[in-house]
Amino acid sequence: MQIYDIIIKNCRQKKKQIAVLVDPDKIDEKGVINLATLAQKFCPDFIFVGGSLLTNGSLSNVVSLLKMHCTIPVILFPGNILQIEAQADAMLLLSLVSGRNAELLIGNHVVAAPILKEKKLQTISCGYMLIESGNITTALYMSNTQPIPNTKKDIAACTALAATMLGMKTIYMDAGSGAALPVPASMIEAVSAEVDVPLIVGGGIKTVQQAQAAWHSGADIVVVGNAIETDILMMEQMIEAAKVFNA
Repeated sequence: MQIYDIIIKNCRQKKKQIAVLVDPDKIDEKGVINLATLAQKFCPDFIFVGGSLLTNGSLSNVVSLLKMHCTIPVILFPGNILQIEAQADAMLLLSLVSGRNAELLIGNHVVAAPILKEKKLQTISCGYMLIESGNITTALYMSNTQPIPNTKKDIAACTALAATMLGMKTIYMDAGSGAALPVPASMIEAVSAEVDVPLIVGGGIKTVQQAQAAWHSGADIVVVGNAIETDILMMEQMIEAAKVFNA
């Protein structure tokens, strides 16, 4: 089954989903195997793999180890066009709609398109929105764009609406890795009210309560990365929270 079809099926069933984010720069081989083993036990909906800046060339090995040690779908969350790995189950084809950097809106995609076609990698078009998070995250610095102010929910809602009108199949609101503040609940609510595609929310979600607030406000998929890097057992807590929410 296509990964996007799985996401849509879950959304139609009103099932709140959770994705574990793995940054290849922040995890070694033993850590990947440990994470994959726990993922197989606790069953998050997806594992996202990627980072704003990969420096150790381990993307292929990380994806390979994840596929070897668990059956959870692996989705690429690329920071640039070099982060393409055919072993993954799918890739979020991110267009940075919150910024005005033409390369991140369409330029990089033109370069990547023939590679993605040749590798037959499932792609999921995604309107990617960086939201002000209280500090300068790597994603913000590397993209050379301004985030949407976290008090401007109307701008966020109109941006997301425009992205869906342009044909984006998902919206991703991201405060960025290591964000001081998660995306505000009121902004998630405003965006959710305007779009009818799956809404992904990540960045700065460090507690079960923050994940629950995002789901309650309209997020379909909550992405957790740094919190699990700090405490791998946080994965179990987040997944149990999703089960309780869906009960």
